Amino acid sequence: MLEATNSPNTTEETPVNPALAAESKIARVAVTVFPILVVVAGVVGFLAPGAFKPLAPTVPYLLGIIMFCMGLTLTPPDFAAVAKRPWAVALGIVAHYIIMPGAGWLIAAALNLEPELAVGLILVGCAPSGTASNVMAFLAKGDVALSVAVASVSTLIAPIVTPLLVLFLAGSYLQIDAAGMVLDIAKTVLLPVVAGLLARLFLKKLVAKVLPALPWASAVVISLIVAIVVAGSAGKIVAAGAIVFLAVVLHNGFGLGLGYLAGKIGRLDSKARRALAFEVGMQNSGLAATLATTHFSPLAALPSAVFSLWHNISGAIVAAWLARRPLGDTKP
Repeated sequence: MLEATNSPNTTEETPVNPALAAESKIARVAVTVFPILVVVAGVVGFLAPGAFKPLAPTVPYLLGIIMFCMGLTLTPPDFAAVAKRPWAVALGIVAHYIIMPGAGWLIAAALNLEPELAVGLILVGCAPSGTASNVMAFLAKGDVALSVAVASVSTLIAPIVTPLLVLFLAGSYLQIDAAGMVLDIAKTVLLPVVAGLLARLFLKKLVAKVLPALPWASAVVISLIVAIVVAGSAGKIVAAGAIVFLAVVLHNGFGLGLGYLAGKIGRLDSKARRALAFEVGMQNSGLAATLATTHFSPLAALPSAVFSLWHNISGAIVAAWLARRPLGDTKP
């Protein structure tokens, strides 16, 4: 019934996107090195806040670097996948922007988080898919083409969808400048991604040379963002750390589990369900941290910093577990 979900993508485990072809090394960065870098960065930011607090104004530019790197990895087949499989991609987008924002709001209310932390958690939920979700989908033997398509579309529509969701869900906690968020996301996400796409189209040889370095560049820059965010809220981490960690673990767990369930309810095949688990459960925590720091406070960015660490650890564990399980039928 859903032939589009089973067609070109069942070519065994080789991603359509050539930037994801040599996935073993990239996977090692995402699964092993990246969480270590983030932990080290968080500890350093906590112990030496004075060294990183002055760097807070650079966070939007650092995020722009990450999104430019993402744009460099995108190729025409990634967007062709959207046209070939509109139902699967639409399901992934709807699931992502309903499950994670809703779960963030429910968890914030259930744990009675203080307003800044509640807004920060909701903001993480309203962000687009995380940049490491494609790698986790590959490791889990999921549908990488679908994963890349959902991540790309969720990022491109974020300037409109994210501010509206934050205004709707978090407006009762703090005053929300939705118009300002639209401009900030457009400047720090949309423009860098488009610039990366254009560079990929017109500077193919140069981009091909730098592609292997992109995972390292992204890992280092995200770690620096985490250090800056932690430094900004170092004074309150001891008091708020445990409750924030619990909220983030619950939030990420709901996303991974309900993302897979959404694919099952939508009658997608096993590979597609695995992809949706990561596309729903893994967030662009760098964007959330940037918006929280710019529009609210460093404390509001704390859930984003914790999420940045935890979703890579949990994603790697879930991916390893799924990779050892048989795919079953590839047809719904």
